[in-house]
Amino acid sequence: MRLAFISDIHGNIHALTAVKRFLSENIVNQVIVVGDLVGYGASPGPVIDFVRREGWTVGLGSSDMRVSMDMGERADRKGVADQVLNWTKKMLTPDQVDFLRRLPPGGRIVTPVGRVRFFHGSPHDPEQRMDLMAPERELEALADLLGSRVVVVGGTHVPFMRVIGDTTFVDPGSVGLTLNHEPGADVVIVDCVGRKPKVSLHKVTYDFASSAFDIMAWNLPPVIADVIRTGRMG
Repeated sequence: MRLAFISDIHGNIHALTAVKRFLSENIVNQVIVVGDLVGYGASPGPVIDFVRREGWTVGLGSSDMRVSMDMGERADRKGVADQVLNWTKKMLTPDQVDFLRRLPPGGRIVTPVGRVRFFHGSPHDPEQRMDLMAPERELEALADLLGSRVVVVGGTHVPFMRVIGDTTFVDPGSVGLTLNHEPGADVVIVDCVGRKPKVSLHKVTYDFASSAFDIMAWNLPPVIADVIRTGRMG
């Protein structure tokens, strides 16, 4: 069994179509999106339609939740992300919003090497970011609680992998707004064969200029275009 994990697409249809081409050349049994279809990017509706059409497994992300559910106003959330989320709410159809609202907070997959768990943030809260650099004993306790050989989480926009005992923790990074100082779309492939899973991190190139142009054309914050072009914030 071979699984592909992607996360934080954030309305970037150019990055997403490049990932689809990459996966057509690197065949997998299942594609799992670890949340945040929307936010930041200029094509939230097309991204939702694309993922639905492909039939990929999708978990709820924090941006998806804020767009599709009434979370109330928070005084401490007045930054770039919230400007775009408010714009996104106006761009989506009721059917697209309903799709986001119905997304599960995560999921599990039984593989030949053991159980794989995935969620955006933490097992029960898409907004609670998990610290994969936490002390080893904390991740060991979480691994015991989840009973999984592979735990996949999103939200940081930085691809990362760490092995603790028999459990591999993975953050796929971001398809639409990577922050690891290298522009491109991040993809993780997990080969579930043999005695232990094999995890590989990939960077897929795409048309950054078109994505950045779309941001400017919709009068979204220019800083987003800069991040798309550079892979870094500031």
